Amino acid sequence: MQTHIVPVGFDYDRMIAPLIRDQFDVDRVILLEGTVGSEANVEYSRNIARKLEQDFRNLLGAETVRERLDDVYDYDAAFERAFDLINAELDRDEGVDDADEREVWVNLCSMPRPVSFAFATAAHSIMVERQTDRDRIHTYYTAPEKYLETELAEELRATRDLLRDLDDGSDAEALADAGVDADRVADRLASTTDLLAEFDERGTTIGAKRIGDRHVIELPVASFQNVKPFEELVLFTLGEHGEFESVSELAETLAAELNEEYTDSFRSKVIYNVDRLGPGGKGYIEREEHGKSYRTSLSRIGQLWVRAHADEDRDVA
Repeated sequence: MQTHIVPVGFDYDRMIAPLIRDQFDVDRVILLEGTVGSEANVEYSRNIARKLEQDFRNLLGAETVRERLDDVYDYDAAFERAFDLINAELDRDEGVDDADEREVWVNLCSMPRPVSFAFATAAHSIMVERQTDRDRIHTYYTAPEKYLETELAEELRATRDLLRDLDDGSDAEALADAGVDADRVADRLASTTDLLAEFDERGTTIGAKRIGDRHVIELPVASFQNVKPFEELVLFTLGEHGEFESVSELAETLAAELNEEYTDSFRSKVIYNVDRLGPGGKGYIEREEHGKSYRTSLSRIGQLWVRAHADEDRDVA
């Protein structure tokens, strides 16, 4: 059994065509729609999602549901959503025969890049955490047979040339007799020429959008190693307190939360685990030299790990 998680952007064929052509056995599809952007872009994406919903059911016989992503540029929220969705789908058929275990396939073709990278990183993270299930998790991409932008631009050039012929004044009387407004032709010629000039100079996009207080969204890399129970406690404690001026301060807080005596041995245990979680290890913790000590906090991927696991029961060994 297969669940396909499909973030929907402006593509149709790449969302469904490869599954039909390669004869995938799809029994469940989750379509994710973005709700941020211009009204026209959002509505266009919703129309694509509606068509996909219908065709996944009719052509592949798949149970299909549509869900929304509130902000397609919120990488952290997309990571958390992906983490929850993939885990939930892996666990959907608990207790069935091994031969019928569900596989989860994540389509990375469409939707803005923050969503695609967030879902890919979340899938990778789950593969690390659920070693026995790693063969049940897949991310995939499909290349288009052709891009329509260049063909649209060529058609627009032909339209511009036609408008130039109509605007040259030689057929003004004929245009008037045909009920064509010469000023309208001139306006359309000017806007078409300007749009083509922008396309030729800048390609298919313009500018850099401000997202939050920056124009750059950092895309953290997942760890290649699983997190052990005591390491989990270290991460959750950092997530709760934000930052510690030293590892000793972190160790004191952990000892108090565990009702353990703060000893050199316990402090050494914390230092060892912080080192394993730090830049030279799993990369979940950042350490900044501060006098004779190291200010300790979560890295970006560490923050995402804590966010994704915040609702889980913790058993510290």
